[in-house]
Amino acid sequence: MAALQSLASASPVAQHLQHQPRSFSGSGSWAVNKSSFSLFHGQSLYLPRLRSPLIRRKLQASGLVTMMVKPSIQFVQGADEQTVPDVKLTKSRDGTNGMAIFTFDEPSVFDSSAEVGDITGFYMIDEEGVLQSVDVNAKFVNGKPAKIEAKYIMRTPREWDRFMRFMERYANANGLQFVKK
Repeated sequence: MAALQSLASASPVAQHLQHQPRSFSGSGSWAVNKSSFSLFHGQSLYLPRLRSPLIRRKLQASGLVTMMVKPSIQFVQGADEQTVPDVKLTKSRDGTNGMAIFTFDEPSVFDSSAEVGDITGFYMIDEEGVLQSVDVNAKFVNGKPAKIEAKYIMRTPREWDRFMRFMERYANANGLQFVKK
């Protein structure tokens, strides 16, 4: 609520309303918070309650709202790569480190590089966050870009497990299958 209050008081609308009468009609409502128990003396923003008591009970029971993100790979932040890669994994015998090599044949980033910008790295994005690497190489054939090879190095068992969780989500979303050789 404090974040909403500070956003509400910092907005140009709120600054305009400070010089206006204290009532506001519309779909939302504004109220002046002049409590002696608060250091905040701006305008509060009130959001409507959830309409369904069933939804409200489920949200309160879980105590946590998880946002689902479609797993994606990007070379330019904000632009998902449409080409599904070939992925090769290696892992040390003791299981402490490993490497994933992604090969993209004719990736879509080359088609849209004029609009989205230059390749800035290799980003694997899912609901847990972002895994990234700067080890990205482009292969050219007859002066034209043909493929991209990106390497992601895992130095601890924890990094390996995190990568495998990403790959499981990415494989399920893109119809990939693991084949052990």
